[in-house]
Amino acid sequence: MKGRKPKLGNGDGGAALGRCPKPPAWLSPYAKAEWKRAAPELHGRRLLTPDVLATLESYVTAAGTIRECEDIMQAEGRIIEGEKGKSVHPAFKVQQGAMREARLLAAELGLTPHRRYAAPAPDDGEDDDVPAGLLG
Repeated sequence: MKGRKPKLGNGDGGAALGRCPKPPAWLSPYAKAEWKRAAPELHGRRLLTPDVLATLESYVTAAGTIRECEDIMQAEGRIIEGEKGKSVHPAFKVQQGAMREARLLAAELGLTPHRRYAAPAPDDGEDDDVPAGLLG
């Protein structure tokens, strides 16, 4: 995942979906909330194609896991008392892994600020590189 990311577009993935799909019923409440935030954005940019849905599901699942782990640690504390004394809550490691995965998937989907603004605008049929006075 290092290096330059390819420009996002609606190339080989098929046509953008007609309507923005609803979140799958099996998602957690936090994951559904993230779907309702991210899916319309992708759909509005015509990037939400059938082949992107699985990646979106993985992204929102990771984002939901981050929030679930945070709830657990808010209730139980980040440092817990165990058999060997005090240690970091096990949910912390799960949360860190989910954060890493969500960040990578968000970049793949173009949901990070850098990738969002780097995504090409839909082609309107006009040639923006040629000054208006030079067009025939």
